[in-house]
Amino acid sequence: MRTRLNRFLQDLESADRLDQIQGLTTQLRDALEIDHVVYHWVSVDGEQYGFGTYDPAWAQRYQDQDYIRIDPVVLGCFQRFHPVDWKSLDWTSKAVRAFRADSIAHGVGNQGFSIPIRGPNGQFALLTLSHTCSDASWEAFMFSYQRDLIVIAHYLNAKALTLQKGRRPDTIRPLSPREIDALSFLAMGYSRSQAADLLGISEHTLRAYIESARHKLGALNTVHAVARAIGEGLIIVGGAAREAAGGWPGQNQARGVASS
Repeated sequence: MRTRLNRFLQDLESADRLDQIQGLTTQLRDALEIDHVVYHWVSVDGEQYGFGTYDPAWAQRYQDQDYIRIDPVVLGCFQRFHPVDWKSLDWTSKAVRAFRADSIAHGVGNQGFSIPIRGPNGQFALLTLSHTCSDASWEAFMFSYQRDLIVIAHYLNAKALTLQKGRRPDTIRPLSPREIDALSFLAMGYSRSQAADLLGISEHTLRAYIESARHKLGALNTVHAVARAIGEGLIIVGGAAREAAGGWPGQNQARGVASS
């Protein structure tokens, strides 16, 4: 297997087109002798690229059902900088359990490991591996190859960045003051109900502001929207910054919530 992994790295190094990543994910899957390998990349302008070995029917269903909004793997990796074994994620909600059952029925596998990679100016990528096997077999596999996979993930991402470096990202549309306020309170750790109370609006209206901001930022979900807004300097999270700005609406109430 080491020989096959070394061959994969050699072929990765010689790749000169972005579409070759599809073949490389298949090659990596075969080298590791697992069910699937997927590389998912979100560019700085919110454009997505997906390369991998999932059944096209599952990829289409994932998109049709908008599973990205509840997928614990995507949500968990947006909030982490270290690799994530799927068993460590929260799969307890009814919607998430149904999603997991659907994914297994489509051959995704009951085991998984995802490596988040962050590139320049907000670029985000995931290298995901999945397989159908026992916990013991998966733990043995990860013990043997986890370090190799982390190195491979970063080399693969670096190659993708190199191959798309000629693209010019679209200009991000400016956020309205209310959209900035909504994302700022969420970035501070307040729940949606708390943020709505502090802004003096309904949760329904708050959701509208968040969705509008997410669309402008080209974000996959709220967590990604907050991360992009911070990365682009559209919101600043920190007490000193808020004081300098004269405070947000409901600042005194926010202090009360934070201390309760």
